[in-house]
Amino acid sequence: MTAADSMMTLPTGESIYEILDPRFGECIDLVAQLERLHGGLRWAEGPVYFADQHALIFSDIPNERILRYDENSGAVTLFRGASGNANGNTRDRQGRLITCEQGAGRVTRTEPDGSVTVLADSSEGRRLNAPNDVVVKSDGTIWFSDPSYGRETSFVGVPRPAELDVDGLYLLDPASGELTLKAADFVKPNGLAFSPDESKLYVVDSGFLPDPEGPRHVRVFDVDADNVLTGGEVLIEVMPGIPDGLRVDDAGRLWIGAGDGVHCVDPDGTLLGKIRVPEAAANVAFGGPDRNRLYITATTSLYAIFLNVTGVQRP
Repeated sequence: MTAADSMMTLPTGESIYEILDPRFGECIDLVAQLERLHGGLRWAEGPVYFADQHALIFSDIPNERILRYDENSGAVTLFRGASGNANGNTRDRQGRLITCEQGAGRVTRTEPDGSVTVLADSSEGRRLNAPNDVVVKSDGTIWFSDPSYGRETSFVGVPRPAELDVDGLYLLDPASGELTLKAADFVKPNGLAFSPDESKLYVVDSGFLPDPEGPRHVRVFDVDADNVLTGGEVLIEVMPGIPDGLRVDDAGRLWIGAGDGVHCVDPDGTLLGKIRVPEAAANVAFGGPDRNRLYITATTSLYAIFLNVTGVQRP
C-alpha cells in the first residue's frame, strides 16, 4: 500500500460524515480523516484491541487467517493461519483471545503459549452451526451467536448439514463448561455487545442477507444479575445492507457496521449519524491509548478514524 492509499476519500464534495442528529456532532472530530491501514483482504472481520500490545487482532475469513496490526509500526503480520475461518474475536478477563471459528464450528481460546483450547463445539451432543461473534461479560461468561453462514458456503466456511434446529444465542460458563441456549427466536443472530453497565445486551439479526424479506435490525434485551434475558424488542432497523458487528462507547451509544459504513445509534434507538466508508463495514472495535480510535474491518480493508468518544474496553 502506498502513502497515497493511506487516506481514503469519497467522491469530491462528499463528507465522510452524515449528520442526522445534532448529537452526532459531539461524537466526531471534523479534522480527523478516515485512514486505510491495510488492504488485500477478502472479508475482514472480528477486530479486537490489545491495549497491552498496542495492537489490533482481526480476521480475514475466506483466507482462513488471523492478522495482527501493530499500532506503533503500522505493520500487519500473520497472527495465525489455518484459523478455522475465524470470524468474531474478543478477550476474556485474563486477556486471552477468544475466537469464533465458523468454518470449524467452534469457539476457541488462544493460550499465552499460543496453543488453542476448544471451549465449545456442540450443544446437547449436536454440532454447533458456525459461531459468528462473541463478547465476554465482566463475570467471565462468554456469549456468542451461532448462525448458519459458516456451514453454508466454502467461501467463508465449510459446507455441512445442520445438526441443530436453531440459529441461537448462547452463554458459555468457561469454569464449568456449561453451554446454555439463551435465545432461539433469531433468523441469523450476528454481532452482539453489552451496554456499559451490562444491564442491556444488543444483538444483531442479519437474516436479510439470505432473504430480502428477513430482518436487518438490532434487538435489545434486559439482563439481570443471574444473566436471565427478558425483552428482546427491536431497537433499530439498519439499512442499506445489513447490520453486522457492533461496539458500544462509554456513553452507551452503539457503533454498528453496515452497508454504507458505520452507523452511530443512541441508546434510545435514534440514528445519530454515519461514518461513510468506501466499502461495506462488517465490524468495529475501539482502540488506541485513549480508546478513541475506531477500527473498522470493511470487506477488503482495515480502516481507522479518531473520534470524540471513548469506547468500552473489556477487560
